[in-house]
Amino acid sequence: MNSSRWIRGLCALTLSLAATTACQHQPPAPGFAVAYEPPSPADTANSRFLKDRSLPESAAADLNAYLRLPHRVTITARSCAGDGSGYDPDTHRIELCYDELTEQRELFTRAAEPLTDDQLAALVRETLHHEAGHALADALDLPLASPRAEEDAADGFAQHMLLRTGPDGRAALLTAAHAYDLTAAEEPPDPTDEHAPPAARAHSHRCAAHTTTPCPPTPWPEALTPLLR
Repeated sequence: MNSSRWIRGLCALTLSLAATTACQHQPPAPGFAVAYEPPSPADTANSRFLKDRSLPESAAADLNAYLRLPHRVTITARSCAGDGSGYDPDTHRIELCYDELTEQRELFTRAAEPLTDDQLAALVRETLHHEAGHALADALDLPLASPRAEEDAADGFAQHMLLRTGPDGRAALLTAAHAYDLTAAEEPPDPTDEHAPPAARAHSHRCAAHTTTPCPPTPWPEALTPLLR
């Protein structure tokens, strides 16, 4: 091979490697994204339920259509071994727990009210929007006075997002309120829990669903103005 061809080949290879490296170091696109971790054997049916109904994907699509998030937040469906769904501000990750679906079914079964698939999907939607509220409070650096205030704000954001979808969202909100009623009937409020007592959360959701009732103010939707599309 003559020297000029060798030099041209080396240059082409260098450019190719540089382009590949640049692509590898591109930051992820901002907005809500979805990932699924393999479920534990006990959670296989719940994982399939989420995928078949595209519940995380639908929530992410609604949020992305409404908001311009400044960074990536990943909704990760996974087996949590009872830890519960939540938002991690360090990783910008919402964890949606497969096993939480089993807990919801058992809650309604104990009340002799078998949960329909549509009702279960409604509870998942409420959970996803609640955790998205935490992600937005983080992104907006909302001046919330306490962990309880942030939990109340996250409930308010879930109400706001569900009611934007009309009657179906209102029905989902009322299903979630009933789930909180059932939880309140089973156990006394936990004074160490950052959330409002279940009975208070049920009342707040019903208040938002029945718009003729005056409701306590929340930071939404005014705080969303910087992120609105």
